[in-house]
Amino acid sequence: MVRQAECMAGDSSDATIPRMSRVRIQTADFDLSTEVAALRAGDAGVGAVASFVGTVRDRSEGSGVSAMELEHYPGMTEAAIEAMIDEACRRFALRAVRVIHRVGLLQPGDQIVLVAVSSAHRGEAFQGCEFLMDYLKTQAPFWKKETTPEGARWVDARVADDAAAARWGLPAGNAT
Repeated sequence: MVRQAECMAGDSSDATIPRMSRVRIQTADFDLSTEVAALRAGDAGVGAVASFVGTVRDRSEGSGVSAMELEHYPGMTEAAIEAMIDEACRRFALRAVRVIHRVGLLQPGDQIVLVAVSSAHRGEAFQGCEFLMDYLKTQAPFWKKETTPEGARWVDARVADDAAAARWGLPAGNAT
């Protein structure tokens, strides 16, 4: 198998995670420690790892939530996230990146998303992780539907999500 560096930042030529493993869209759950270990594997230049795990809440907009269903366009979603990872690698000195996003029917407490990045220094890792999460909340082609006592409803980006994306220069205006 040909392995290539994920991010060409600094002296990251020893980063060995294959590009195609940067993004996974899946129904199955994921294990944070396994994913972080894989992200760091074989790269002694990693000085920092920042990660974010999002979970399904049991309440939203004042209502109970009994389930959340996530949909996407296979192929298009992965390509869009790959492009944003490339942008994150241009902006920040990241050594490796992993984004896992679940789709299908999820219950309160279930993990939805993992964004994990490695860098030589913590500041770049924190910024890269936050940048990617702000992108996922506002721009990634996912559709979320919550099941509440009042019925099912589609979830839109919030004004605060758009504001977070705008500070990176990402398009806003998704909030309703």
